[in-house]
Amino acid sequence: MSFDNTEVAFRRMSNTDLNRAYLLFKTISSNAVVALGNYGISTALALHLPINWIIKPTVYAHFVGGETIDECKPVVQSIAQHTVSGILDYSVEGSDSTQGIQAALAETLRTIENAATDPNIPFAVFKPTAFAPSYILEQVSPQATLSPQQEIEWKLFQQRVETLCAKAHSLGVRIMIDAEDVKYQYAIDTVTDQMMARYNTQQPIVFNTFQMYRTDRLAYLKASHAKAQAQGYWLGAKFVRGAYMERERKRAQEHGYPSPIHHTKAETDTAYNEAIRYSIEHIEQIAIFNGTHNEHSSLYMTQLMATHQIAPNDPRCWFAQLYGMSDHISFNLAHAGYNVAKYIPYGPVKHVLPYLFRRVEENTSVAGQTGRELSLITKEKRRRKAQASI
Repeated sequence: MSFDNTEVAFRRMSNTDLNRAYLLFKTISSNAVVALGNYGISTALALHLPINWIIKPTVYAHFVGGETIDECKPVVQSIAQHTVSGILDYSVEGSDSTQGIQAALAETLRTIENAATDPNIPFAVFKPTAFAPSYILEQVSPQATLSPQQEIEWKLFQQRVETLCAKAHSLGVRIMIDAEDVKYQYAIDTVTDQMMARYNTQQPIVFNTFQMYRTDRLAYLKASHAKAQAQGYWLGAKFVRGAYMERERKRAQEHGYPSPIHHTKAETDTAYNEAIRYSIEHIEQIAIFNGTHNEHSSLYMTQLMATHQIAPNDPRCWFAQLYGMSDHISFNLAHAGYNVAKYIPYGPVKHVLPYLFRRVEENTSVAGQTGRELSLITKEKRRRKAQASI
């Protein structure tokens, strides 16, 4: 298994697409340019100035599928031609208003129904903070006593998650519940465990998300597996490294408790790969969704699958990367016969901007991320030029 074949990685992209991607990553390789761009866009939003004309054909087009489910369909079809699936992720930030919550619920139900009719969309996904006022999720803990009103809000959150999982189960669509900040995660884990016990008895439908940059998640994975064994259901496990590192460390410092995040990237990598190893070794009851841009973690899982004689296309094993990133991993894995999906965010431009800011900042801050993308694109541009001259 190799991720070096740029012809396979970029074969769905025209020369125009490739040049646009090169220019984009070249631009966001500069911290100063990213900071200036974020400031300019934030200012334009505050002043209600039009920004779609510059955002939509550039960074939005590269990282986002479209504004609606229908706009995403050509993207899903495009990657499906190369045996890569799509997962539509409604990326509008959560709202504490009843109207905003109901709108997010209705849209997420539509993504589930759409997945049920499209064989190229194997999963649905949602952010649980979209379905309750955030303070409710923060309040729920083993020690907390909720007020009568908080009890009502907590039950409404549980009912909304139940609505989504029940719909997914009835249509045979697997559904992933994203992880959030540590302060919300106990409430999310509690509900997710209930949904898995209810809907994963015959097959893995509901998936919890394990952020492996947390120091406690490997132990929690093993405890979750033990609970699934005891109660007789599948554990659906989506693995990511994590998305809120600086925020978590800052909050821990401000509130005087130990940081929940591993001290070093090496510690996170070790925990992540150990979680993959443990899950493969218990594949008879754990379905795995390996969501990573890390080449070693992807390669490691293919090696473990080979060692345990698990076929590349085994439905219990999936790999995934974000749309617009790490195509060399996604398309080379798919080319080798593995189950691969791209997370495809969608939503109105102004509402998806927080997501876009995070993607741009991630590519700028993660060591080597932008440089890797640029070097691979450059390699493919040279290959095409050499081929054209023959």
